Amino acid sequence: MSKIVVVRLDAAGDVLLAGPAVRAVAAAPDAEVSLLCGPAGAAAGRLLPGVRRVLEWASPWIVNPAPAVTPEHVEGAVTMLAGHAFDEAVVLTSFHQSPLPTALLLRLAGIGRITGASADYPGSLLDVRLRPGEELPEDQPEPERALAIAAAAGFRLPAGDEGRLAVRRPPGVGALLGPLARRPYVVVHPGATAPARRWPAAHHRDAVRLLGEAGLPVVVTGGAGERELTAAVADGHALDLGGRTDLAQLSGVLAGAAALVAGNTGTAHLAAAVGTPVVSLFAPVVPAVRWRPYRVPHVLLGAQDAPCRGTRARDCPVPGHPCLSRVAPEDVVSAVHRLVPAHRPTRPDAVPAAAGPTEGST
Repeated sequence: MSKIVVVRLDAAGDVLLAGPAVRAVAAAPDAEVSLLCGPAGAAAGRLLPGVRRVLEWASPWIVNPAPAVTPEHVEGAVTMLAGHAFDEAVVLTSFHQSPLPTALLLRLAGIGRITGASADYPGSLLDVRLRPGEELPEDQPEPERALAIAAAAGFRLPAGDEGRLAVRRPPGVGALLGPLARRPYVVVHPGATAPARRWPAAHHRDAVRLLGEAGLPVVVTGGAGERELTAAVADGHALDLGGRTDLAQLSGVLAGAAALVAGNTGTAHLAAAVGTPVVSLFAPVVPAVRWRPYRVPHVLLGAQDAPCRGTRARDCPVPGHPCLSRVAPEDVVSAVHRLVPAHRPTRPDAVPAAAGPTEGST
């Protein structure tokens, strides 16, 4: 048996986007795959097919706010990895990240073969190196970038696996949804870890009301720290599940939905993993070509040529947050009805025509 660790130290969405690459590694004969994640990505790692175990470590060069770099913290990671006696490691990173700090830990843990994509000279840290921009095009979706890194290590998806996002079978959530479990509904997820990626809460609230008036019930979701936000957005017009689902349960809620309305968040990628269409309120602080909902019907809203484009800012650097604030609630409702045509209003005045920048994609 070959013991392989795949590394993706970022948030839940990044881990979900690594899913096809993880399946490619797991498809190798006699492969046993572990996934090394950060605290924000571990729950997503446990949902991925092909993963035998999930290891968790807070990386000082990934986690925000970052833990202190101490001998004890670093030695803890090395000891944990060495205890599993891995034969090989595949380090998955985004275009702006280096695999080299992680590769150093892996090498200290005794791992004999390490693959990663590095613009910098890796010395003895990588055995297989892809050069971004030369051997690895950067303007491509994150799942395809990860698959390219896995392929460089010799791992490819098996026949019949189309490379879409996927999670383990979602649990039943009828008790959470109540009567809505037997009706079409739309999920609205107003939160995001970075303020620059959030559509205004008041716009969310108005969209929830308009969707209900157009005949589509709404479920509002959010994390334990977002209960105040979800309550304000639901505002008596929707089922508020803020703080009431873990990630697996959220996958079940999304699997039963007609569509999701969300920003560029892990929830959008979780919806793609269960095949649910997405209205993506996408701030261009990161490129849509890399992080838009992957291989699922979706409508992209937001000014992709706004001045904040490509800044990777957590807080919007432009007064008024125009890339998203100018998207009207009516635009979102129109986008939902584009994705869910069976529930398009029959009265021409029921949903105003979209006025904001939109881009449809499948």
